[in-house]
Amino acid sequence: MAATNMTQLIKQMAVEAYRAERPSDVIFGTVVGEKPLKIKVSQKLILSEEFLILSNQVRDYETAVTITSGISGIGHSHTVSREKAVIHNGLKKGEQVVMIRQAGGQRYFVIDKVVK
Repeated sequence: MAATNMTQLIKQMAVEAYRAERPSDVIFGTVVGEKPLKIKVSQKLILSEEFLILSNQVRDYETAVTITSGISGIGHSHTVSREKAVIHNGLKKGEQVVMIRQAGGQRYFVIDKVVK
């Protein structure tokens, strides 16, 4: 009987060690708040901004662009370089997202929006 208890204890310790490690997972969520940002993963888990890392695919950001304009076929064009442009990718309530949970489960990297 002691050997059976010892075996069960070892199995339980192995399962708990694996769960504590929590390797990275791909997780889906739904935006339930914009300002502040909140993403619902399950009935019991709603992530706030402090637990989220956002890619440029899911946030508004400013970038430099080069704009070339001209009339095709006559060889005339104008180039205005290094202009600032705002990319409006911010998440909206109701949108679904795909995330990667960081090992350990404390931070979530929001990769992109899910398009149906």
